[in-house]
Amino acid sequence: MLKLSKNLDEVCYPFIQDASSLCDFEVVTDELCALIGGVLAYLPDDMPDLRADLEKLQPLAFHVNGSVRGRLAIEEDDLSWLSARMAHYREEVSERLQGFVLPRGHAPVPQLHQARSVAKKAIRALVRVDQEGIEVPLVLPRMCNLMCNFFFVLTLVVNQRRGFEETYFASKSYGKST
Repeated sequence: MLKLSKNLDEVCYPFIQDASSLCDFEVVTDELCALIGGVLAYLPDDMPDLRADLEKLQPLAFHVNGSVRGRLAIEEDDLSWLSARMAHYREEVSERLQGFVLPRGHAPVPQLHQARSVAKKAIRALVRVDQEGIEVPLVLPRMCNLMCNFFFVLTLVVNQRRGFEETYFASKSYGKST
């Protein structure tokens, strides 16, 4: 059985060796927070509204991270804020909301698509945490789902503002049969 080193320089996270899926959830949400930081690094100066929203969202990702093992740090107000911001951006790109698109575009669009995907991983990790009998406050998967959808909408916003045309994806697996 692996044991943590007594040398704290050799310990990246005190719970890293937990067998529970809770640690996996915490690692994934840590990755999500880092990806939001990457998006901010690539975000052009002419998009201050997106910058302000992502700067507010990034610490919420860390609040999601600690809200199972520690004290619940996500509130309904956080969901309401993010939902309102998503509605604002959806209105801006309403003509582009026709289905799923292939994840393409210049930075930070790939990073937003990656954050979208990692938010899904966080939701899946919460499912496993719940299946292990650890109580998961329902506000957490709701927030992760909302973040996932928010990141997708932001990809459309950035691409539209830059004049980049998405390539829509029509699934052969789930589409209408002929």
